[in-house]
Amino acid sequence: MLTPRLAVVGLGLIGGSFAKAVRKAGVVGTIAGFDADAVQMQRALADGVIDVAANSAAEAVQGADVVLLAVPVLATETALRELQPGLSANTILTDVGSTKQSVLAAVVEVFGRLPPRFIAGHPIAGTEKSGVANAFAELFRGHRVILTPHADQDAAAQSVVAGLWTATGARVVTMDAARHDAIFAATSHLPHLLAFAFVDMLSRLEGADAEVFPNAGGGFRDFTRIASSSPRMWHDIVRANAAPISALLRRQIAELQELSDVIDRGDWQALATVFENARAVRERHLSRID
Repeated sequence: MLTPRLAVVGLGLIGGSFAKAVRKAGVVGTIAGFDADAVQMQRALADGVIDVAANSAAEAVQGADVVLLAVPVLATETALRELQPGLSANTILTDVGSTKQSVLAAVVEVFGRLPPRFIAGHPIAGTEKSGVANAFAELFRGHRVILTPHADQDAAAQSVVAGLWTATGARVVTMDAARHDAIFAATSHLPHLLAFAFVDMLSRLEGADAEVFPNAGGGFRDFTRIASSSPRMWHDIVRANAAPISALLRRQIAELQELSDVIDRGDWQALATVFENARAVRERHLSRID
């Protein structure tokens, strides 16, 4: 089904990749775009990611059949207020935020309710790079996109959004918003927090610049890759999903303290058991990870 006019508000890696993917799939007509960063928007226009560079979010969404909101989660409410005047009663509005309860709360704050034609979504795809210059059409292929329907959800609108994501090559699943936030606090948000914290800790070691980082190998590169992600985006995600992340962080700290105690008392069998269990669990589930 062709979507005659798509609007993308937020022309970063995700918004730009979505625009490229649906254009490549031939399922949209004109793509209008807006980004608060004029450099990003002009790059998107020059690269053919969008057809129209709007002067405001409200202008971008005027006449759009579907609007994709792709901004940092804590910018959701502000962006919604800016684009709201341009929406029509028939516009389908969806988002890509990594936290869903905070997004739904922002929608209620702006609209006074959850509009039937608002569909909360989260593509489980990305890289440590950011910006529209790093967008590519295959980003979502083979990955899951999670939609978190609400009680007043319009089924036809949800079907349109699901169809667009399917056209990008993604696999669409649905999930309760609270369950989504709990799962991704564990599998995505906490790992990013740990990676940032680990690199920050190393940066303060004696000889960090002269000796520590120059001697880092593949293990450091693999473990810390996600610490090259957008600091602003991950700051917002942790703030927006603070309670479950904090609970998991306290549990991780307690388990690290147990490991420290194991090492201090020389209980090498206990350490081996932790390593063996972790390896077995990862290997068992690795093929199921997007």
